[in-house]
Amino acid sequence: MSQKNYLDELNEIQRQAVETMLGPVMIIAGPGSGKTRVLTYRIAHLINNGIDPFHILSLTFTNKAAKEMKERIGKIVGEEAKSLWMGTFHSVFARILRSEAEKIGYPSNFSIYDTDDAKSVIKKIVAEQNFDTELYKPNIVYNRISAAKNNLISHQAYLQDLNLRAADESAGRKHIASIYALYAQRCFKAGAMDFDDLLLLTYQLLKKYPETLYKYQHKFQFIMVDEFQDTNIAQYEIVKMLGAINENIAIVGDDAQSIYAFRGATIQNILNFEKDYPDLKIFKLEQNYRSTQAIVNAANHIITHNRGQLPKKIWTDNDGGEKIRIYKAASDNEEGAIIAHHIQEERLRNHYKNKDFAILYRTNAQSRAFEESLRRINIPYKVFGGTSFYQRKEIKDFIAYLKLIVNPRDEEALHRIINYPTRGIGNTSIERINLIANESGRTMWEVIENPELFGLDKRIAKIVNDFSILIKSFRTKLHSADAHELAQMVGKSTGIIKDLHTDKSTEGVSRYENVQELLNSIKEYTELKRGAMDTDPEADDGLGAYLQEISLLTDADDEKGQKDHISLMTIHSAKGLEFPVVYLVGMEEELFPSKLSINSRNELEEERRLYYVAITRAMQKMVLSFAATRYRFGKLVYCERSRFLDEIPPTEVEMIGGAQKNPFFNDSFTEPASSIKTLFKTPPHLKPLKQVFTPDDSSFSDADALETGQAVLHQRFGQGIILSLEGSGKDKTAVIDFRDMGQKKIILRFTKLHIIQ
Repeated sequence: MSQKNYLDELNEIQRQAVETMLGPVMIIAGPGSGKTRVLTYRIAHLINNGIDPFHILSLTFTNKAAKEMKERIGKIVGEEAKSLWMGTFHSVFARILRSEAEKIGYPSNFSIYDTDDAKSVIKKIVAEQNFDTELYKPNIVYNRISAAKNNLISHQAYLQDLNLRAADESAGRKHIASIYALYAQRCFKAGAMDFDDLLLLTYQLLKKYPETLYKYQHKFQFIMVDEFQDTNIAQYEIVKMLGAINENIAIVGDDAQSIYAFRGATIQNILNFEKDYPDLKIFKLEQNYRSTQAIVNAANHIITHNRGQLPKKIWTDNDGGEKIRIYKAASDNEEGAIIAHHIQEERLRNHYKNKDFAILYRTNAQSRAFEESLRRINIPYKVFGGTSFYQRKEIKDFIAYLKLIVNPRDEEALHRIINYPTRGIGNTSIERINLIANESGRTMWEVIENPELFGLDKRIAKIVNDFSILIKSFRTKLHSADAHELAQMVGKSTGIIKDLHTDKSTEGVSRYENVQELLNSIKEYTELKRGAMDTDPEADDGLGAYLQEISLLTDADDEKGQKDHISLMTIHSAKGLEFPVVYLVGMEEELFPSKLSINSRNELEEERRLYYVAITRAMQKMVLSFAATRYRFGKLVYCERSRFLDEIPPTEVEMIGGAQKNPFFNDSFTEPASSIKTLFKTPPHLKPLKQVFTPDDSSFSDADALETGQAVLHQRFGQGIILSLEGSGKDKTAVIDFRDMGQKKIILRFTKLHIIQ
């Protein structure tokens, strides 16, 4: 593509943003406004105007986004694109740290601990120190440490900060500071960094070593940051340090889509950027190419309810489109059925494919009702945000071997596999080795390398010595074998493959297949890297490079595949995606907005930005729904419709099924779509269901209070009518005709039924 061609693809404001190469630039990019194209073409334009790609740093929030952008840039500028420094904050900073690790006392082959690894270390520390395991749960402690690191507070600074210590004391957790210090020491000893360390230690490296900062300031003469509204304090401070000499910093983002405060992101970074760079040039991408006029109007109206924002007005030349539909359901199960059948009807009437639909919710727990309803009518779906492939036990066990081969100091990896497959080293022996290592100031690896020197029992000494010899034999191949060859050796020599293959249970077969899939992915990685070696000097097919790549995968990097399925995911997971038809479900107070986010304006405004993100994922049709009743923590609760529903202009909304502001149901449930209308038509032999009132524990009836013909509500199956009762006492059963599930025979002593008057 010629220079003239790619510039001609841009509208006027996009072109100005691309052609403004020098000085600080802020590109405010509304949803669907061509943000990725502008960022991609801007980098290509720099290269086409003589800027060496080795001097360009582009920071993204997913590896997948970086890969796609690099490919698009390559189509314009050719092989030069491979020389760009482009990737996530964590991947780029890990690359810098591997080059400079010795300055801060780390090996260049340091391990990267994922969240589970980090929490495992914390759990061990809490146990060793005899702290209260209920007060110092790994998740609580980890989040506190993570927040400190994202705010550039080291464990030394934390110990000296009276305000932080006072806050911990008031929460009854006065030992957080000492756990943080022990955790930092344990990671350092193991030659390991967690994700937050990749930021904190990069900052400390640049701060402590001016010559290193000077080196990278002159290397990165042009810096671009995508999704800037999602940066935290540490990320922004590092960007400012790197860009201090040239100030050729271009940020792209949208304050209205800042939704990651719970991860440490601060919207103030984008709001304050203009104060930090007074000569800033601002470009507002306000034309939406994605959504219909109705969806754009709704989104604009919603976000005006937030006070803290940069002024902009999103507009579109697209058609008006259908109004946004709002459905009201009697229960969460009925909500699932309504949405499933609406999808079915849209597929039949308008020839949509399954991949054109997304169901978005506030919490993962909401997926159940939709999964059940989609399964019932045989519509394929995929839930995103479940257990990641790389978090499965068999995969973590296999990778622990690979990590230990690269870095024998990695004690988390050693703990996982020192007795896997079983080799006769019990927990007592492992604890003994760990105690010796801690008391002697050595690593566990040093102890098992020289077991007799540290006084281990002869039997255990022989076993651990054989284990260390096995790992050393793999280490001799680190520089002669590629990642796949070494992984195959590990699978065969350790007995992992054999161990998994002998388990013929359904779960065992699945675990075996997962490990085979891991080996396939390593093979694909090595072939890809080997093929790039002629043109990319950074290409590396070795085990260390492979481990770094997979350790830095983000949730959004999971391969979505091309299969035709409905997508079910949280709104957070949907960031950056788009679908022709979007369902936003569970629009109820204390669910969305979340109960935890309605106590302050800042928290509520973040929830509203999340709402804005959800609405703007839709290209053609947007459907919202809420339920009048829902089971939470085993109790049936009455739900109040979300305040957010009333923030959409009435002119853009079509209310369905009593979805008006009236908190109670109408006596009848109306639905224009014929298939759904038929689905919920009350059979002539059943009494119609009346209003649903707020239940309490006393409203759940025992078996003796039930009668034929009563309308009841079941925790899982929703509303139904009792057709018959049989038996007595603990054997009493009921045949119930449920609106969503059909007839079921239920043993009454195993369930609770709420009588609907």
